[in-house]
Amino acid sequence: MTAWAKLTAPQIGALVEKQGRRMAVLPIGATEQHGPHLASGTDTLLAEAICGEACRRRNVLMLPAIPYGCSFGHSDAWPGTISLSPETLASVLCEVSDWAIRTTGIDRLLFISGHATNGPSIESAILRLRYEHPDVRFATRGLWEISAEALRLYTLDAADIHANIAETSMVMALDPGMVQMEHAEDVEDVTIGKIWRYAMPAVTPNGVVGRPSESSAKLGRDMLDRIIDDFEALLEMAEKEEWPVMPAATKGEVK
Repeated sequence: MTAWAKLTAPQIGALVEKQGRRMAVLPIGATEQHGPHLASGTDTLLAEAICGEACRRRNVLMLPAIPYGCSFGHSDAWPGTISLSPETLASVLCEVSDWAIRTTGIDRLLFISGHATNGPSIESAILRLRYEHPDVRFATRGLWEISAEALRLYTLDAADIHANIAETSMVMALDPGMVQMEHAEDVEDVTIGKIWRYAMPAVTPNGVVGRPSESSAKLGRDMLDRIIDDFEALLEMAEKEEWPVMPAATKGEVK
C-alpha cells in the first residue's frame, strides 16, 4: 500500500528513509459539472484511480488527491461547479509540495491532473517550487498526456473533451452509481480549427462535448487498463532517470 493517507507516519518514513522511495505522485482533480449524466467528481475519481493503481504497482507514494481545481471555464452556467482561482490552486500545490519535501524527504514530485485547465496553475507552481527547491525535480502530465495512446483514447469523439465517451466509460467501470446514462446527451465539438479559446457555456448547451451515449463499462475498463499500464511505464522511466550531465562549454570557431 502506497496511498499516503492510508499510511501511518512511521510507515511513510520507512518507505522514504529505509526503502529510498523518495518519488511521489500528487493527483489533482476538479469538482465541476459534467453534463446531465455524469457526476461532478469525475476528474478527481479518474486521477485518483489511475494514479493509485500505477503507484501501487511501482511502490511509489501517492499523496491524497486534491478534489478542487481551476474550473473558471464552466462559470456558473450549470450547478455543481466549485472552483479555485488559478492563483489559489498554485499556492495550494506549493504548500502541499513544500510540506512533503521538508518533512518527509521527497525529492521527485509528479503532478497528475484530471482536468485540463489546472495546467497553468501547476506550471506556475513548478516554476516557484523549482526555484525554492533546486535539488528536487518536478514534472506534470494530464491523464491524456501519459502516452500517445492515452490521448487517442481520451479524444475518440472530440478534441475539446468533456463528459465524453472516455470519461463516461471509465467512470462507468469504476463507479456506475456516478453515471445516469438515461440522461446522456451528445454534443458536437464546435471548437475544431478555431483560433480563440472559448469557455464551456459558449460551445455547449448542456456542459457536454462528445458522444457519451456510445459509452460502456467494458470500454471504460479497457481504457483504464491501458492508461494505467502506460502510467506504470512512465513511473518506471521517471524513477530511473538521472540528472542531466552538465556539458562543458566550448568556444565556437571564429570565421
